Amino acid sequence: MPETSARLLRLLSLLQTPRDWSGAELAERLGVSPRTVRRDVDRLRELGYVVDATPGTAGYRLGAGAGLPPLLLDDEEAVAVAIGLGTAAVSGVTGIQETSVRALAKLEQVLPARLRHRVGDLRSVTVPLAGAAEAVDPAALTAIAAAVRRRESLRFDYRSYDGVGDRRTAEPYRLVNSGRRWYLVAWDTGRADWRTFRVDRLRLHIPNGPRFTPREPPAADLVRYVSERISVDPYRYQGRFTVRAPADVVAARMPPTMAVVEPAGDGSCVLSAGSHSLDELAMWVAQLGVPFEVHEPPELVRHVRALAARLLEATADADPA
Repeated sequence: MPETSARLLRLLSLLQTPRDWSGAELAERLGVSPRTVRRDVDRLRELGYVVDATPGTAGYRLGAGAGLPPLLLDDEEAVAVAIGLGTAAVSGVTGIQETSVRALAKLEQVLPARLRHRVGDLRSVTVPLAGAAEAVDPAALTAIAAAVRRRESLRFDYRSYDGVGDRRTAEPYRLVNSGRRWYLVAWDTGRADWRTFRVDRLRLHIPNGPRFTPREPPAADLVRYVSERISVDPYRYQGRFTVRAPADVVAARMPPTMAVVEPAGDGSCVLSAGSHSLDELAMWVAQLGVPFEVHEPPELVRHVRALAARLLEATADADPA
């Protein structure tokens, strides 16, 4: 059986090259009879591979099927795929980052040590042109993704927004990507509460901690949860506004890292954002260039009224022409 399995893998590798193979060529390459080749082709078909037969020449070619069967990659191809997935994982291309991390975690789990070293060497000498200050190591993303899948706690050093660092132990639940940054949603065992960590600010310690039993997530909508935790909750003032513009229009100018935007009907939306400055909150919304109403906090309502009065007074004696 091991000999048959090895031969099937070798046959699959040959069929993955973009050409037609005659039965005689395959038999010669594999050192078996054409009859054995036909049997092996039937076994591959039973495993879900589509092997097309060319009429007349008894040629074979690997075709596309309804599902995706396992692929065989040589060393160079495996390294290329790993590097490509790592690049996609930290790119700004919407919708592929999370998928790339999952695929990369699966690939790196089975990469031989010699290939992992080659991938690591290439990453270590590659510097992104844009966003270098917020670059996330793909290896950290795949390590976190693997810990989430295996339900293993993580130990890491974490640097907060003010530069203060400390040691954390957490049960990782999900990775959330904002387009520019990656966030880890995890249960902080030291603080006995859910926390959101920026991945570019943490440094993992190996090995991981013990396995854990998953808890109920902090929210059904983790994207909204992370957006609130990073754009509203950390700040002294949490502003809430009704903006007279569609939610998709406002969200295009106020990304999740800056505000939470929710449709409110009638072509309006509710915007929530935080800041340590009342002036900054007021100007953020005013610069949208559409009508809006301030709901809270009360000090922001009073501040906007005073600001509006000052602006009006500043133009009282000006010639409108």
